[in-house]
Amino acid sequence: MEHQLNRKKMSSGALITVIVTVILLVAVIVLENTMNANSMLFTVLKKAAVYSLVAVSLNLVNGFTGLFSLGQAGFMLLGAYTYGILTIPAEMRESVYYIYQGSAINFSLQGLFQGLFGTAGVGGAIGLILGVLLAIILAGLVAAGFAYLIGLPVLRLKSDYLAIATLGFAEIIRAVFQWDKLGRVTNGANMLKGFPTFSSFNIKDASGAVAVRLSAFMPLLIAALCIFVIILLINSSYGRAFKAIREDEIAAEAMGINLAKHKQMSFCISSFFSGVAGALFAMFAATVQARSFTSAMTYEILLIVVIGGIGSVSGSVLASFLYIFCSEWWLRFLDSGALPFGNISVPFFRNGFRMVVFSVIIMIIVLFFRRGIMGTNEFSDLINQTRRKAKTKKEAAE
Repeated sequence: MEHQLNRKKMSSGALITVIVTVILLVAVIVLENTMNANSMLFTVLKKAAVYSLVAVSLNLVNGFTGLFSLGQAGFMLLGAYTYGILTIPAEMRESVYYIYQGSAINFSLQGLFQGLFGTAGVGGAIGLILGVLLAIILAGLVAAGFAYLIGLPVLRLKSDYLAIATLGFAEIIRAVFQWDKLGRVTNGANMLKGFPTFSSFNIKDASGAVAVRLSAFMPLLIAALCIFVIILLINSSYGRAFKAIREDEIAAEAMGINLAKHKQMSFCISSFFSGVAGALFAMFAATVQARSFTSAMTYEILLIVVIGGIGSVSGSVLASFLYIFCSEWWLRFLDSGALPFGNISVPFFRNGFRMVVFSVIIMIIVLFFRRGIMGTNEFSDLINQTRRKAKTKKEAAE
């Protein structure tokens, strides 16, 4: 009976979280179509959505399974390149791959679907949506495939050794994708461009003008759906097995949990969603270039996970938005030499000072929130705690 009551409390808190998420998504559509489309708000929302997905995927393997992986930038690179290669329109490939006199792949997925449904009107929109969605899924599958192959040997390692091995993979894959011999596929060290971005999902009227803007809504929607799937996994029997491995591998194995199988599963699923995040990052940046996916990107994502709370999905999402908003927007005035209001000049505000202040803020968070902002709690847990406190006060008052 008590177990059923706890499940009901958990489900009610989760339901409230879903409702709030839906309201926020609707609010983004309203804001995007009433405010200036070039506002910095929408730029940081797009990037924060991408980073929240990759942070949650890293937390799945690091926080919930206890495997110290640092290969996230490499898996994002695989996803970004897979998406870009498969969605560059056929008519643009010669100009994109001009150094190599054309591409080895001469079709695009959205072009194939538009050939079936037509290029004009609704048919063109359906072809675009199906082509992009298939490319995003394939981006995740390619990343998961590479994760499976490298996971066979490296997942036998533990702690720092696993981190070094996965970090080495990310650096190797970045160098390989810039290899000139693969130029007709990856375009070598040059960038890929011309593929559909988030702005491609804006709805246009008959004259070609944008009627409804969805460029900020789409990354938030895709990230929310992917994170929802990860939450379902964490709350399943597989998720409980991951947590058991994190707590004590020997005890988990004694309980009948196949360590190799579940570690491989966690690693591949995490890599799949990192690949999806890589495809979303390509859509955000509108270009793909291997040198963007450095080890610094992985450290940045790991920092977000630590700030939010290792073992908390909600913490990773919250920390992603706070990190991107602070680093990309709110603290930008520190590099300008003046305060954001009144145009008051400040002598020690100069280029680079923003990162100094940002570093101090991170140090304060780490010092005073040792387990991160959320610890191991979720938003639904906080909602349930608040409701229990309110109920207790009400009963005491009566």
